[in-house]
Amino acid sequence: MTTTQAIARSLRTYYVPGRAPVLDGFYARFLSRGDLGFDVGAHVGDRTASFRRLGARAVAVEPQPRLARLLRLLFHRDPGVVRVAALVGAEAGEAVLRINTANPTVATASDAFVAAADGAAGWEGQVWDAELRLPVTTLDALAHEHGEPHFVKIDVEGYEAAALAGLTRAPRSLSFEFTTIQREVALACLDRLAALGYRAFNACLGEGMEFSHPAPVDAVQMAIWIAALPHEANSGDVYASLEPARLVR
Repeated sequence: MTTTQAIARSLRTYYVPGRAPVLDGFYARFLSRGDLGFDVGAHVGDRTASFRRLGARAVAVEPQPRLARLLRLLFHRDPGVVRVAALVGAEAGEAVLRINTANPTVATASDAFVAAADGAAGWEGQVWDAELRLPVTTLDALAHEHGEPHFVKIDVEGYEAAALAGLTRAPRSLSFEFTTIQREVALACLDRLAALGYRAFNACLGEGMEFSHPAPVDAVQMAIWIAALPHEANSGDVYASLEPARLVR
C-alpha cells in the first residue's frame, strides 16, 4: 500500500459518517467555546475538527510532511487552527521520525516502540521503512507561543513520556495514548502526571469514546488496570484532569 492509499484509508476511518457527534459529545466534557486544545499527533485532523466544532481553538501538531500538507488543505482557511509541523519531546532540538509508509498512523520517534512491535501479536507486517530528521518542540514552548491549553491530546506512538517530560505546567485536562506492547511507557506517563498534580484518571480502550471506569481512579489504580489488560486490548487512551467531575462516565 502506498502512503497516499494509507492516508485515504485513514480519512475513511476517522471521518466515517456518524462519528463526529460521538467525538464532539465526548470532548465537550473537556473543551468549551473559547477554550484552547492541543492535538499532538494530529494525523488526519479529526480531533482538531472536533475541537473546532465545539468552538474551541486548536493547535494541531503533526510532523509527517504528507499529513502536515493534508492539515493545511483541511484547515488553512480556519483562523482558529494553528498548524505546527514538528515533533513534541522533552526538549527543543531535532530527532529522527521513523515512518511506516504503508501505515503512517504508527510513525514514531521511539526506537523502543519499533523494537516492541517487532514480532508482537497484532503487529505482524508492520515495517518502518523511512526516516526523517525533524525539529522537536515542547509542550511548554507551544503553550508559551500559543497560550495555555485547557486540554491536551497526545498520541505519538511510544513517545508520550518524552512529550510529557517537556511539560511543567499542568493543563486542566489531558490524554495520552498507551499500548499493551509498551506498558512501561504508560507507567512513566502516570508518574509524570502525578508529579504535576493530577490525582484523577480514567481511560478508554481503542477508538472507543466511553470511559472504562464509572468514576475516576488514582494513578496507582490506573497502573494496576493497565498492567492487567490482556495483550489483545492493544491500545487506548488515559485521561487525567485536575477536575475529577470531567472523568465520570
